Amino acid sequence: MAVQKPTFKPYYQDQIMAIPPTLNKLVGKGHPVRIVNDVINRINIQSLLDAYKIKGCSNYHPQMLLKVLVYGYVSNVYSSRKLEIACKENINFMWLSGMSYPDHNTINRFRGVRLKEALRSVFEEVVKLLAAEGLLSLEEVYTDGTKIEANANKYTFVWKKAIQTNKEKMKKALSEIWEYAQSVAKTEDSLPEPPDFTDIDTKKVQQTVDTLNAVLAEKTEVNKKVRAKLRYVSKEYPKKIAEYEQKEAILGNRNSFSKTDTDATFMRMKEDHMQNGKLKPGYNVQISTSNQFIVNYTIHPNPTDTTTFRPT
Repeated sequence: MAVQKPTFKPYYQDQIMAIPPTLNKLVGKGHPVRIVNDVINRINIQSLLDAYKIKGCSNYHPQMLLKVLVYGYVSNVYSSRKLEIACKENINFMWLSGMSYPDHNTINRFRGVRLKEALRSVFEEVVKLLAAEGLLSLEEVYTDGTKIEANANKYTFVWKKAIQTNKEKMKKALSEIWEYAQSVAKTEDSLPEPPDFTDIDTKKVQQTVDTLNAVLAEKTEVNKKVRAKLRYVSKEYPKKIAEYEQKEAILGNRNSFSKTDTDATFMRMKEDHMQNGKLKPGYNVQISTSNQFIVNYTIHPNPTDTTTFRPT
């Protein structure tokens, strides 16, 4: 009795095709990659083209890089190295790129430099296209916000209140030394009235320190503790007040920022599964939608929605 064997379909790995299939035929007709391709082909990307210099060597076409980047986000591929590999191995990416192989540095430079200033304009062009197609209405728009945690260190923070407290301590110390200098100064020293320490800055602190050093430098009867305190103040206060001014400039109207992401503000996030509503560095993102399409987005450093709705 003959032993039956399983039947397999022909398998010829090295078979040569007389007419090889094109990438276009290998991409499904209703595949999302075709939608990305069609939309970007139809929008105006002049703002993106303007980001390139006339001189220099040739660049990969920004339209191609934009398609690769957008489809990568649609496919949950965000890493520049993975996008580089996809352009060499994934049929959909290879079709989009026209068999171009941008490396991860090129993709990162495009995303972080070229596209950075043009992203808003590209987004608006897509919204206009959707509106022209009747897929959304700009007359009825719904807005909601959420707080998104920043990718920043949770423990390297700067608080406006802490700066104000430290500045008050500096004012008090300078005032005390000035009062002491007045008590030991002779008539010929002609020490003026104490400066107005209501608001101090680098220039005022430096002038105060210089004056105090000039008056007390040759006084042999100066209290040792006061002299040590003056040495510390002379060395530390000018650079400290300069540091505080720099931090206050970054803070603006905010109450805090993260040292590792100065645009991020510490906000109370939604409670996690452990019921811990903690202050974390983040952003207040407002998103407006119409017919489930995003038509507008704004990012704010302030935690309350009452101050973000009108600008949005």
